Amino acid sequence: MEAKQNIRRTDYRIAIIGLGYVGLPLAISFAKAGRNVIGLDLDVRKISLLTAGQSYIPDVPTPDVAAVIQSGNFRATTDYDMLRDRDAIFICVPTPYDAMRAPDLSFIVNAAEGIQPRLSAGQMVVLQSTTYPGTTEEVVLPILERGGLKAGADFDLAFSPERIDPGRQDFTVKNTPKVVGGLTQRATERAAELLGALGSPVHLVSSPRAAEMTKLLENIFRSVNIAMVNELARLCERMGIDIWEVINAAKTKPFGFMPFTPGAGVGGHCIGVDPYYLSWKAREYDFYTRFIELAAEVNQSMPFHVVELTERALAESACALKHAKVLILGVAFKRDVDDARNSPAERVMELLISRGAEVMYHDPYVARFHVGGDVFLRDSTSYISQPLTDELVKAMDCVVIVTGHRNIDYSYIVKNARSVVDCCNATDGIPDRPSKVVRLGNGAR
Repeated sequence: MEAKQNIRRTDYRIAIIGLGYVGLPLAISFAKAGRNVIGLDLDVRKISLLTAGQSYIPDVPTPDVAAVIQSGNFRATTDYDMLRDRDAIFICVPTPYDAMRAPDLSFIVNAAEGIQPRLSAGQMVVLQSTTYPGTTEEVVLPILERGGLKAGADFDLAFSPERIDPGRQDFTVKNTPKVVGGLTQRATERAAELLGALGSPVHLVSSPRAAEMTKLLENIFRSVNIAMVNELARLCERMGIDIWEVINAAKTKPFGFMPFTPGAGVGGHCIGVDPYYLSWKAREYDFYTRFIELAAEVNQSMPFHVVELTERALAESACALKHAKVLILGVAFKRDVDDARNSPAERVMELLISRGAEVMYHDPYVARFHVGGDVFLRDSTSYISQPLTDELVKAMDCVVIVTGHRNIDYSYIVKNARSVVDCCNATDGIPDRPSKVVRLGNGAR
């Protein structure tokens, strides 16, 4: 057991369960640092690509994958039996919510149940998936202890929240500070030492619950502030003020202000999900997170407002929404990434389709986009990104810019489209921007 706990061993072996936007960067970073890493995922396509030395995530360059495959430091597999000889196992699986906004921990449960029969004395398990406080101790721990091994005595268990921001190059797995809270002091120190080997600072907290709450605080902070500026954007529309001008002015203050920008809603794997994870758990304590839930409500309302702006833009060109041809520009949840999870574009498209519009989309990063299969649009449909041609743009009654990817020529869009709804100020700086552009948050057109 002491041998397994010696993190400085040159043959220290690591497993990463879940090779998505969190797990793959972590796995490749450990492998580049010289560790022996197994990456486990049930998606056969991912395993095939990685085995061939190819990446499917923009934040992880293909040459990096090829290098660690060739060196032998990294292998990808679907076989849980490969966990048996590992010293440390990281769980980096998705944590979505269901249709009623209740936490869906099925991926965490499945991962823990896959580990349990292969768990051996001296191993360390670290949960990284974003979740509510108590998950590590109330969900993962009982599953891992089913075989008779006890956490703290026979194996170590800790939580360390992921801090991945897709598309960002200045802060990565290698240099973003880590937070670690273990079930015991030894678990905390072991996890911290291992994560610290990647080169970033590690902050220790007293428990897994404190580490889990840390992640929720980080993302709910963003959710609340985005909601505030979304609400102010709608007020500015009524008051004849340009919210973008106001934000640019406010951020000249060097202290006491942090700029947030409005948009069609919030998306991704954390910001739109975490408030519901916490509010769900809080009810167990007879506590109601009204402020947090109100912010989530404001953000969830923004796609409806975008449809209202689209109706307004169409009306100004003497066109009704029903039977109108609408092109959505950008369906990823943020600019310059290929991640479309929980994108507000999904709800925008569903609402437009349900009201009779003919909808298409273009996104240089997202080749296929799924909408429907819910109460907003019963029929489930997958759309294919359309080439951004003269014929397409000129045939549309309205172009709605949901996500402002930087590799799209918005001057071209403004020049050729009949009407434009700009949800993210992508048309900022275009000379002589015509009145046919309706901007979210701009009442001073």
